[in-house]
Amino acid sequence: MTVFRGRVPKIAAVAVAVLLGTALLAGASFVLLAPRIPSAAPSVSQSPGPDFAVPAEAPPAAAEPTGPGVAGLVDAGWVAKVSAASGIPERALAAYAGAAIAKSRAMPTCGLGWTTLAGIGLVESDHGRHGGSSVGADGTVTPPIFGIALDGSASSHIPDSDGGLLDGDPNFDRAVGPMQLIPQTWRNWHTDGNGDGVEDPQNIDDAVVATSNYLCRASGDMASRDGWRAGVLAFNGSGAYAQSVANAANRYAKAAADAGR
Repeated sequence: MTVFRGRVPKIAAVAVAVLLGTALLAGASFVLLAPRIPSAAPSVSQSPGPDFAVPAEAPPAAAEPTGPGVAGLVDAGWVAKVSAASGIPERALAAYAGAAIAKSRAMPTCGLGWTTLAGIGLVESDHGRHGGSSVGADGTVTPPIFGIALDGSASSHIPDSDGGLLDGDPNFDRAVGPMQLIPQTWRNWHTDGNGDGVEDPQNIDDAVVATSNYLCRASGDMASRDGWRAGVLAFNGSGAYAQSVANAANRYAKAAADAGR
């Protein structure tokens, strides 16, 4: 998707962003979900297993925020321990877990787990590492990650919708950032997840919070099998994609559980 870099107030930026997403869910029925397009990111082997993310134990919140944005909401010790057990980089894991904590506070009925966000992050961009990219301390991915041109040759045909502002392509849309959001989706769910006053889909905090808003708008019940599949299939309509996300999410849940023993 595209990258908006609009300024928002730094004071309570994350709370406002998450609550705004919740308000849109509750009262803005005119907001349409933009289509999601399968990305060219690394795939996950589809071994037999549940076809949804089995609910996992919620990450523990930090006694006091350890920094600005959603990444500061999760207990740092848990992040270090689960990162070592799961292979998810600490900075990416803090974004997934922090976004899940924020969404649970703003919209507890959704039941979105951190493992689902982590599964999507793996399939879409290998947690921001696709093509040699890396996630910086502020959550921004460098170099930026862009998907293929959605010109219909190996994807859906989506003409440019943002003048190339977010994806650098004035002819066709491209998926953007670590969660591979297309410009149309970012336009609906753009947010500031790291509290720096900038909304950027190339920032993992911003992108993961936007994804959480999208999923909870699409389903509203990410804890049940049917609700989970409805949300993930709205994000990407491929059954193979949903299975890959489920496989990763359930593997991460087990790694976290084992790390806690």
